[in-house]
Amino acid sequence: MDSIFLKTIKGESCQRPPVWLMRQAGRVLPRYRQLREHHSFSELMQTPELAARVTLMPVEDLGVDAAIMFNDILTIPTAMGMDLEWTERGPRFPTPLSQYQHPLKHISARPERLDHVYQAIDCTVQQSSVPLIGFCGAPLTTLCYMLQGISTKSTFPEAKKFFYQNPEETKKLIAAVTDLSIEYATRQIEHGINAFQLFESHAGIVPTDVYKEVFLPAVCRIADAIRSAGIPMIFFPKGLGCGLNLITPDVCDFVSIDWQTSLTDANRMVHPEVGLQGNIDPHLLFAPQEVIARKLEEYKPLFHEHRRWIVNLGHGVLADTPFDNVKFLVNWIKTTNW
Repeated sequence: MDSIFLKTIKGESCQRPPVWLMRQAGRVLPRYRQLREHHSFSELMQTPELAARVTLMPVEDLGVDAAIMFNDILTIPTAMGMDLEWTERGPRFPTPLSQYQHPLKHISARPERLDHVYQAIDCTVQQSSVPLIGFCGAPLTTLCYMLQGISTKSTFPEAKKFFYQNPEETKKLIAAVTDLSIEYATRQIEHGINAFQLFESHAGIVPTDVYKEVFLPAVCRIADAIRSAGIPMIFFPKGLGCGLNLITPDVCDFVSIDWQTSLTDANRMVHPEVGLQGNIDPHLLFAPQEVIARKLEEYKPLFHEHRRWIVNLGHGVLADTPFDNVKFLVNWIKTTNW
């Protein structure tokens, strides 16, 4: 596959950086909003043909260099037997695991609940040769939702208390989530994805030393499984901050940098053999296009210093972002003189 995204992620030098955006398949796209008038979010995810259609929309409508499977990081908890409700305020687990002293007794892996994702990958691969990124949530982030039950408390106080009060049970939960995540990632690879991103959306809620000791080993286990299958891995540890010095080639091939950390600082902290992705502030896309262009100009020196760079946001595209501004960003990256 002759792809600037795959060439870059495999370490080849290219004339420009590739570009794709987290949450690129969603409400920012007019065609997606039209589809949502007839289908629920859950229906779009669980119907392989619809999920494939949404996955490819950003490639067709924005011109991004890679697609990422349309799904959600909470797929793993539902595949462990947890009931998930989609409410107007976000996803909710009616029975969070933090209410149990031994939560492991109340979950069990049900891998068949993941089959719709593999079918969606099959549909996507059949329709397009664009590089396809698979993903799942990292164990800390996944457990935050499983223990807390809702996503509106972004500091996850009940989950954090559980980690400290129940260290042995936490280790068992991490192992269980990690085992199923490895199976999930491996099956995605078997069905044809070209790269994998591990989303640690809440890396910053625990101290760096706790993250290193308790959660990073699980990340490395998942990374080993993915990369042993010949697929490169991107790791997105949002909020890790100075903990980026933990990111070595043992952890991932590329690390995605959040908007709170400059790429210059990240480049200094991250191991030189690890590529960088990110870190444009999603709110920049609300600015006038001339402001967006001036900010993007500031990234040119980084590209010359660190050719292993994938353009992305420092978090997902915000739902009400102007479509024309997102398209402007993608076109600017692809047409400017680097």
